[in-house]
Amino acid sequence: MDSVMAAPDAPPQAVVLVSAGASHSVALLTGNALCSWGRGEDGQLGHGDAEDRLVPTVLSGFDAPGIASVICGADHTTAYSEEELQVYSWGWGDFGRLGHGNSTDVFTPQPVKALQGLKIKQIACGDSHCLAVTMAGEVQSWGRNQNGQLGLGTTEDSLLPQKIQAFEGVCVKMIAAGAEHTSAVTEDGDLYGWGWGRYGNLGLGDRNDRLFPEKVSSVEGEKMVLVACGWRHTITVSESGTMYTYGWSKYGQLGHGDFEDHLVPHKLESLKDSTISQISGGWRHTMALTSEGKLYGWGWNKFGQVGVGNNDDHCSPVQVHFPEEQVWHVCGTVLC
Repeated sequence: MDSVMAAPDAPPQAVVLVSAGASHSVALLTGNALCSWGRGEDGQLGHGDAEDRLVPTVLSGFDAPGIASVICGADHTTAYSEEELQVYSWGWGDFGRLGHGNSTDVFTPQPVKALQGLKIKQIACGDSHCLAVTMAGEVQSWGRNQNGQLGLGTTEDSLLPQKIQAFEGVCVKMIAAGAEHTSAVTEDGDLYGWGWGRYGNLGLGDRNDRLFPEKVSSVEGEKMVLVACGWRHTITVSESGTMYTYGWSKYGQLGHGDFEDHLVPHKLESLKDSTISQISGGWRHTMALTSEGKLYGWGWNKFGQVGVGNNDDHCSPVQVHFPEEQVWHVCGTVLC
């Protein structure tokens, strides 16, 4: 196998993008090199076998030019070639999450032919479903749909990408996929939610599922610019850098100082004086980066995933301290 090794006189490769699934990770390096590591049982590493990799290993057989993004679902992976205008996917194929028209596992990157030729702005993967936003602001979705997370008006899985017709005339800026729910922000700053809503994670004031995207009305007057989903909770950031969270909070992952679910977006008061520049939702924890380079974490912390030096759950944001109080700025993209 080809682990990441630079030639003696070659400059070191830098990481451009990194994304993590349930048990695997994939990174895009300078020079258009894609590497993966972790669990490989379902082909999610893309090396043509089901073997695990303990170190980052280059996908030697994948030479698509101009890779612009790489996104992991729980047990599958997607990548987009900007030069070819082509989405690729590989890994566990159950429920049609790979978009190839079947439920077959795939062990090397294969083109999603239904999306060929589309200029893709962003891809989001949940546990078993995927969505893609085009440069024109349209949204395609595919995969598992038992709670309506594809936004197509049904609960039938989709083996191929389908356009979400409910967004006709609406220009979508960004999407985020949870385990079984989906959220979106439009170019106008409107916030939408659909899919599984049992914990209020759609932000619509109740615990009902939605089969179509529905606008979140409780944040009128605030234009949203970022959205991220955890397993059963949602995070969004307004144009002013104010952070809101809603949904499941059994482990304090909403950050409001309690363990209560919130059915509508609720402002994170403890970070109201900070400008939030990046957010990420884990399974049961949340991370946020401020414009000053300060990192905060909260929620489930059994394995120390919040990064604050203990394994206690935290229901309010706690600053993550790095050696010598380094100020961290994210140059590429990091996704949990």
